Order: sequence, then C-alpha cells, then structure tokens
Amino acid sequence: MPANLTPDYFAAEKEYRAAKTIPEKIRALEEMLAIMPKHKGTDKLQGDLKRKISRLKMEARRRPATKRGYTYYVKKEGAAQIFLIGPPNTGKSRILCQLTSAVSEVADYPYTTRKPLPGMMNFENVQIQLVDVPPVSNEHRVAWLPGIIRNADALLLIVDLSREDLLEQVETVTGELEKSRIRLIGKHLEEDSDEEMLHLRTLVVGNKNDSPGAEENLQVLKDLYAEKFPLVDISAGENSNLDKLKRELFNLLDIIRVYTKSPGKKPDYDDPVILKKGSTLADFATAIHKDFAFKLKFARIWGANKYDGQKIQKDHTLKDEDVVELHI
Repeated sequence: MPANLTPDYFAAEKEYRAAKTIPEKIRALEEMLAIMPKHKGTDKLQGDLKRKISRLKMEARRRPATKRGYTYYVKKEGAAQIFLIGPPNTGKSRILCQLTSAVSEVADYPYTTRKPLPGMMNFENVQIQLVDVPPVSNEHRVAWLPGIIRNADALLLIVDLSREDLLEQVETVTGELEKSRIRLIGKHLEEDSDEEMLHLRTLVVGNKNDSPGAEENLQVLKDLYAEKFPLVDISAGENSNLDKLKRELFNLLDIIRVYTKSPGKKPDYDDPVILKKGSTLADFATAIHKDFAFKLKFARIWGANKYDGQKIQKDHTLKDEDVVELHI
C-alpha cells in the first residue's frame, strides 16, 4: 500500500534534515509522526520515526553528564558530512588534504589531530564535506568524539595497509564506537533490536597500498571485510586511486543529482538538487520550495531511458542526473 505522504509531511522532513540541535530534530520528527497518514502503508515508517525520537531523547538525557568537559560542533555544508575515522597514524590527515583544500598538520607520530578539521571535496558537480577527527583508540579516548560522529551522514574508516594488525585496527574502532551505541554498517541497513543503536554507513579505506606487503595485507582485509563493507585501497602519499575513492564515497551516500530546467531554457548543470535515492518528483519540488509540491500540476523530464520532455506526475521516481522542468 502506498504511503501517500502529504506536502506538509515533506516540509517537516526537510526541517528535520536541516535541524542542528537535538530539540529541533525531535520537534520535526514528532511533527512528521503527527501529520502522516496512519494506515498499513506507513506502519514501518511510523516505527522508524518512533525509534529515532526515542534515540534522540535518550541522547538528550545523557548530554548533561558531559558539561564539565567540552565538545565541538561542525556545521554541515554541501551534499553530506562524512567523518574520517581510524586508529592513530593511519594517514587520515593526509587523505583530507589530498581530497580537499584543507590544510592539516601531517606527521608520522600519532594523535596529531586534536580537534575536528573540515574540508570540502568536489566530486563532479557535488560538494561533500569531509571532517578529520582525532583517532579512535582504547588507550587514548576522546570524550566528545562519539557525540560529534553521531551527526555524520557516513564514515570513512581508514586503516594502514603497511601494518600487520589489520584485524585489530578495524575491531578497535568498531568496538569503541559500539560502546557509544554507534554501529558501522555497509550500504544496507540492518535490523537491530537495540533502539538506541545508531547505524552509520561506512566505507573502509586501506591506505598506503604502495608499502611493502600491502598487497598481501589488502587481500586479508578483503577476505575479512569485503562482504560487510564497501572497500577501496589508496595511497594518499602517492596520490594513487583517489578518484576511485571519490566515486565510492559518492556511491556510499545513496544520493542522486537532479537538475532544474525552466521552460524554453537550458538545464542548470552547475547546481543540482541533491536527493536521496528513491525520491519522487514531489520530493524534488518540495526541496526547491515547500509550496511547490502542493501547487505542482505536472513536470517534464529528460534523462537516461526516457524520451525528451516526457510528462511525469508527482509519484514518479527520479534517477541520478535527471533534468526536470516543473509546471506550477
């Protein structure tokens, strides 16, 4: 049964995505839950919203315990915010510098990164924010790190292919984050009985693939984790395979680019509207302006496997790099 979600619901969903604080997120989620149609087709969505609200309220109750310390906040910019995590001395800072215009201290000793450092990565016509943070370690825990990681859209888990402790590198990071109710997953969401557990999609990056023994270690990494996580090997020092890393990172996000077109004019390919895969024409219209989905009469579309100017309705599912002309 279709969900038949209303324009008001999509407007509340947009507010949730833009929310910066836990109270703002809870308020938007509760509004989404209140105004959505209640029928069999929305049962799963209702359950997802209730779990998100419960998790955020639990997190809000835990926040006062950290008042004696300090924390950081990185404002989201671009299509998504992705954190670079990993054990000490795996090359996270160098990767950030190679993929963005950020300037970071790069050194061969551990714990060089002491606070979040953001940078913007350009992939084709999409800007994606990358954030380097202190390493994850069971020897040197950073109290504020799990809190800031929870705001991420996805993660890059960086491991060092020049070392023999690949299993320990991955297991230390995943284990430490699970203590903070953060579970790293691949592209597919997993069912979890723990409603407090936050699932974050993760791309595993094997760095230093030019090192002696790296080829054998990479095979070990693939044998252990390729079925669970998407995986790519690079060398930040040699600028090797970074284009592939960008592509894999974009694929991890499950987003699409949709271009706008005014009647009688050429499409605007420089500033795509970024949507989640599976989004409809109604989602696209709402992303441009919350009233557009309500006022929309129809649209015309250009793209792969479509004839130019094909007329579509609100429930049409859009694909990456479709061109849409709205008629209000």
